[in-house]
Order: sequence, then structure tokens, then C-alpha cells
Amino acid sequence: MADPENIWEDNIGGTATIDGKTVSFYVDKECILCSVCSDAAPNNFRMSDDEDHDICYKQPEDDEELEQCYEAAENCPVEAIGDDAV
Repeated sequence: MADPENIWEDNIGGTATIDGKTVSFYVDKECILCSVCSDAAPNNFRMSDDEDHDICYKQPEDDEELEQCYEAAENCPVEAIGDDAV
């Protein structure tokens, strides 16, 4: 399970509300740069500028992106993707 106390500082932060559900995705420091998240949700996750971890660079904007973000979180092999819903 991702740790909100151990997130990479270059995640976008903030929240998104889609269909009444508020989400806030992030990648924590357990990330092994496997690119599962950027493959599943390329509109929301990408490699960091340092090229040593992935980040959430944009919160989801619609149902499709939200579904892709959840898919990325479910498939992360080290459970580094979190959603701190408000």
C-alpha cells in the first residue's frame, strides 16, 4: 500500500472530482520505474525528470482517465501508487 508520508515531491498533487468522487493520485518512493503506470494511464503518469521514478503529473479529468489510474494502481508491482481521496 502506498505511503502518503513517503511521496515523491514532484507529483502534481491536488485533487480531482469525477462523478462526485474526489481522488488524489500520487507515486511514493517505493517506485521501481517499471512503467506499468505510464503504460496504463499515459495521460496521468510519466517518468520523472530525474528519470529514476514515475510520477503522477496530472490528476484524472474524466471517467476514462480515472479508470486508467485505478488500473495503474491495481497493477503496480510494488504498490507505489496511492489515492488519498478527500
